[in-house]
Amino acid sequence: MLHKSTTHKPFFSREEAALIGITLMWGATFLIVHLAVGHSGPLFFVGLRFVVAGLLTIVVFRRALRGITKKELVAGSAVGVTIFLGYGLQTYGLQSISSSTSAFLTALYVPMVPLIQWLVVRRPPRALTWAGIALAFVGLVFLAGPDAWQLGLGRGEIATLLSAAAIAAEILLIGRFASEVVSSRITVVQLLVGGLLSFATMPIAGEGVPAFSWVWLVAGIGLGIASALIQLTMNWAQKSVSPTRATIIYASEPVWAGVIGRIGGDRLAPLAILGAAFIIAGVIVSELKPRRRSNGELLVE
Repeated sequence: MLHKSTTHKPFFSREEAALIGITLMWGATFLIVHLAVGHSGPLFFVGLRFVVAGLLTIVVFRRALRGITKKELVAGSAVGVTIFLGYGLQTYGLQSISSSTSAFLTALYVPMVPLIQWLVVRRPPRALTWAGIALAFVGLVFLAGPDAWQLGLGRGEIATLLSAAAIAAEILLIGRFASEVVSSRITVVQLLVGGLLSFATMPIAGEGVPAFSWVWLVAGIGLGIASALIQLTMNWAQKSVSPTRATIIYASEPVWAGVIGRIGGDRLAPLAILGAAFIIAGVIVSELKPRRRSNGELLVE
């Protein structure tokens, strides 16, 4: 028999609420990115965004950087590589596949995180977490739309699958090192590594430095500030929030992107609205914490 507990506890912890906040911010950046890449190449803009973020965090945390450790340099560099691969491979894939297919393949990071974590640490997520993962993934599939199922096995699809794996690796690596490093110091390293790798690969991708535009400059600075806050919050919050639970929260990013887009004049298809509902349901279900009373009755908090 199920009863609701009468105790009043916050539904989300402070750290989980912070992750929801940066996910909202993350979703809001897509409109700005869409505008900015019309005036510059994608790798240049990604590089600008993360180097600005890295330089900003150097200024803010310059005193803390004096005590940086080898572990923080290695961990930050590893996360920075996954940031670069996640953005870079997804951008490369979009040159030959549709945005809906890209969205669907990228969404595979949601089930990847718990599966990889299960294989590595041999600790399966609890049943309600699996339910939340399933709901979030179905929601992302609905948001991608019916065109997303027109899959092949070309270089665009392969690159996007690898980008999804990179995103999963980023979340897992942050969770692995979060409790062992100083958040401010590892944030500086991962931002600079991600940005500098983007700049370094521009010649390989045949991308040149764009003509000056206030659009990419202002957008790069603005998103650099946002990226610094997002990565710092991820490194701090995942000290206590598991990678699997964080993944379900991050899955709500396209919901917020859709809301911001709707405010900007875009129309949401009924299937997209249904997908958003599934994702929100997934976040809520994953937060339910069943426990038993002394008389054996099961409560859901």
